[in-house]
Amino acid sequence: MSSEKVYMASFTCPILGIRHLQALLIFITITSVYIGRLNVGVSVVAMTNAESTNPNFPEYDWTTAEKSYVLSSFYWGYVITQFLGGYLCKQFGVKSVMFWATFASGVCSGVTPPLIAWGGWGAYCGIRVLMGCAQGLIFPCIHQHLARWSPPEERNRLGALSHTGIECGNVLSMFVSGMIANGPMGWPGISYISAAVAFACCVLWYIFASNNATESRFIGDAEKHYIESSLQHGANYHKAIIPIPWRAIWTSVPFLALLVTRCAESWGLSTLQAEIPAYMNGVLMMNIKDNALFSALPFLAMWAMSYVYLISADVLLTKKWLSLTAIRKTMNSFAFWVPAVTLIGIGFLDVDQKTLAIVLMTLSVGFNSGATIGSSLNSIDLSPNHASILMGIINTAANAVPIITPLVAGAIVTDDSDRTQWQIVFIISAVIFFVFNCIYLAFGTAVSQPWDAEDFLLAPQPELAKIPAITTKSDVKKSISS
Repeated sequence: MSSEKVYMASFTCPILGIRHLQALLIFITITSVYIGRLNVGVSVVAMTNAESTNPNFPEYDWTTAEKSYVLSSFYWGYVITQFLGGYLCKQFGVKSVMFWATFASGVCSGVTPPLIAWGGWGAYCGIRVLMGCAQGLIFPCIHQHLARWSPPEERNRLGALSHTGIECGNVLSMFVSGMIANGPMGWPGISYISAAVAFACCVLWYIFASNNATESRFIGDAEKHYIESSLQHGANYHKAIIPIPWRAIWTSVPFLALLVTRCAESWGLSTLQAEIPAYMNGVLMMNIKDNALFSALPFLAMWAMSYVYLISADVLLTKKWLSLTAIRKTMNSFAFWVPAVTLIGIGFLDVDQKTLAIVLMTLSVGFNSGATIGSSLNSIDLSPNHASILMGIINTAANAVPIITPLVAGAIVTDDSDRTQWQIVFIISAVIFFVFNCIYLAFGTAVSQPWDAEDFLLAPQPELAKIPAITTKSDVKKSISS
């Protein structure tokens, strides 16, 4: 065996390694912050309907408008720190920014019950805004972390696996929150448990996370070489701060198509996340315990379906049956168009068709999990070097949408038991899903863009390419011979 082959064999990459541990840490972090973010839907129902939930804890008489403010207030803060998250992780590294953001989110959860007792729904809105500010830093960091740790051929797999924490967080926030509210801890226990989960996540992140493979104290030489060589970057890559090509980003058609697509996804999913408990309670007449179970069921399907999408995409990509661009568009079409149809169907059901309503709701949310592979990870495709910045822009726009959706639903649904009012809410979401996926199909791509290059903004130096003037015959001979 030649020396070169011996060298390459010594760097055979392990099937499971620290890169997978980083994906697991991202999964745990996403799960923990989503529990804190989304338990508000069940909490508000429990706080305003204590008689049917747990009469041993205070009940608040909040109007529909006030409840809508509470549901949307998280996104008031979440939307303003996305750019900041992309900037901070480039300046200080993903590890420290993610740690403090998750810790701050846990603190906000822990102080929620006493603040509500002190200031009512206004105080609840205030602490939700602060939690949103903390969590707004996280997803730009996640995409930067994936770009630094994932070899290109594994990026789709590791990204999708880590993002299944979204579905896991959805399920736990709804199902477990309902059980806690109905138990001895009551609705305050929802916040306390959420805080404990966030703090436990911080401990794991502090011990095992690293900004990149070269900084990890647990990684082996073989895996480090595999990751770093696959990323094909300069020697000073991890220390250098690459200039951001703002003009190129904002004039990139594939990026703009992705931007509006993610906004559409945010509209449809946030409507379901925020309004499912109220819909189950108002239209289907379910009590809080059954409400929590059946509200969680669609997101349990979403969690299961995310692995179906993951395995399908992995097979298609490995066997080269479809390009990555075709896989992204196919998965996104399932994720948008199936829910568009089922949402319209849901709007025409009433209390006598509970089972069918739950089935359609489950199908709608379950199929929507394909949006993670379909479009969420696309920012890393377009620009691994600027993944955190792209995610900051996308999440700023996309998460301005959930500020509006509960307010729109609150304005339309003045009577929670009126089926026709819910029809309007669901039809609006269905139309948005259909139209904006068409835009993604027309203009989206998974090809890395020219402005991702590390030297894209470096000034051209044409004089370096000029052939020196030939002044003597000997110079001519040297030029010809060379």
